[in-house]
Amino acid sequence: MDIITIGVVTTSDRASSGIYEDLSGRAIMDTISTYLLNDCRYEYRCIADEQSLIERTLLELAQVYECDLIVTTGGTGPAPRDVTTEATEAVCHKLLPGFGEQMRAVSLRYVPTAILSRQTAGICNKSLVVNLPGKPKSIKECLEAVFPAVPYCIDLIGGKYMEANEENITVFRPKA
Repeated sequence: MDIITIGVVTTSDRASSGIYEDLSGRAIMDTISTYLLNDCRYEYRCIADEQSLIERTLLELAQVYECDLIVTTGGTGPAPRDVTTEATEAVCHKLLPGFGEQMRAVSLRYVPTAILSRQTAGICNKSLVVNLPGKPKSIKECLEAVFPAVPYCIDLIGGKYMEANEENITVFRPKA
């Protein structure tokens, strides 16, 4: 079974400066580890909300570390420093807006402010980049909503084969 390399990027001025602990990055790793049977190697970064820094980090994870999947948390709202979406769009050569649409649809079941979220996803080199919201509860809800499509997307872009733990998540791959 392939070892899957997963980039986890928390964009937060306060967490990156040590004002508070980054619980969101940990929530991503904890959730994904329950979804996959593969061994996973995580490349974790907690960085400030600076678009150029986010872009460099995403490119490094895609090009140097050859991550199969890069998951970001934070920076997807309407505030002036929320620039993760712009950074993702700048480095991806293909956007996959269905991811953001699905995450907002799921989040709207819980909070009316989900319409303010600007999550997206795209392809950077051979990495799938997915933007998640910043709260651990929302991260789990959103990952649960979109992860069923992640392994097949990674198949299509030439990434490593992800083996799902069907007890925790059902993924979809079309029958050959």
